[in-house]
Amino acid sequence: MAAVPELISPKSPRVFAARRLAKRNFRGKERLFLAEGPQAVREAAAHGGLVELFATLDAADRYADIVAEARDAGARLHLADESVVADISTTVTPQGLVGVCRFLDTPFEEILAARPRLVAVLAHVRDPGNAGTVLRCADAAGADAVVLTDASVDLYNPKAVRASVGSLFHLPVAVGVPVESAVEGLRDAGVRILAADGAGDDDLDDELDKGTMGTPTAWVFGNEAWGLPEETRALTDAVVRVPIHGKAESLNLATAAAVCLYASARAQRAPKGCRSVTGD
Repeated sequence: MAAVPELISPKSPRVFAARRLAKRNFRGKERLFLAEGPQAVREAAAHGGLVELFATLDAADRYADIVAEARDAGARLHLADESVVADISTTVTPQGLVGVCRFLDTPFEEILAARPRLVAVLAHVRDPGNAGTVLRCADAAGADAVVLTDASVDLYNPKAVRASVGSLFHLPVAVGVPVESAVEGLRDAGVRILAADGAGDDDLDDELDKGTMGTPTAWVFGNEAWGLPEETRALTDAVVRVPIHGKAESLNLATAAAVCLYASARAQRAPKGCRSVTGD
């Protein structure tokens, strides 16, 4: 009869240390964060940064391939009772896997040195779910980087990590950059700076028709409730609105970000910057 694997004690220092990572000050001190669920853990193991993995017996059996990848990546495996994993987890319905990962943000200077063509700048985004979703949209659109300014939410907030659905591990992300420095650095790197704002003077469709969207571009996205302050809008090269053709009052932040980023991605891949077929 096979022996039952030994479970980590609920009073273990490793459990205590992992539980504390739900709080921002401890994440910053240890430069570690939590990645929950099979998708996030798989991406963490595949792309680096996974240090420890807490898994219930059921999850370790169900996701044996992920556990094997984690071990191959050098992560330390802790088998745990469901109550222990639930105590570490920040979700209402834990999926049985919680990873502890190293911080993986990229220095802003490295992003600039790579001469990015498409960048999402989160200038005043305070909701972690929105931040993670925009990061996911940027990843899907093929953006080269994401920048979170010093006025935005913590990249490693558990809600932001979950909302990114693994995209956090796919592309360079700079954090804590003053918006003025972000705009200045990107512009010096040859990137056009566009603010996304529902009250913008320029229309996204018109920008596409003019063929101006094919150049390297950074989209600056603002706060969910009040958008971008005037001083931030003034830093950019143009303030662009997503046209509302129906009766909807507006688009939420993540939806608008997806539209803008995909518009740039399409234009950058088109021979003439997505110029209208009716244009000269």
